[in-house]
Amino acid sequence: MTDRTASPSPTNPYLVLGAAVVLPGSGHVILGVPTRGLQFLFFMVILAWVTTKVAPPDASFVGRHAGGFLIYALSILDAYRIARIRYAQWAHKDRQGDEGAGSGVGPHA
Repeated sequence: MTDRTASPSPTNPYLVLGAAVVLPGSGHVILGVPTRGLQFLFFMVILAWVTTKVAPPDASFVGRHAGGFLIYALSILDAYRIARIRYAQWAHKDRQGDEGAGSGVGPHA
């Protein structure tokens, strides 16, 4: 059996995904990279403002703020991607320790 106290499990990617959907930037804060989340928030506000100035007056709310929504969607995907990669690396490292334990087969030199 593997000792999981040596490497604690990373945050569940679905928890990060849910947090990022509910509150922009919060997924990055949960992952421990708050500056990245703050950068996404900054560009979200800036591009939403720019889009309001460029969009036609008869555009819908989403159309007038499309730049902000684009960055919002990218921030969700980015937070989930980071969480998923960290979880996969942790699971692979944990599995790698279990595979060669009883087989008598060691790594190639």
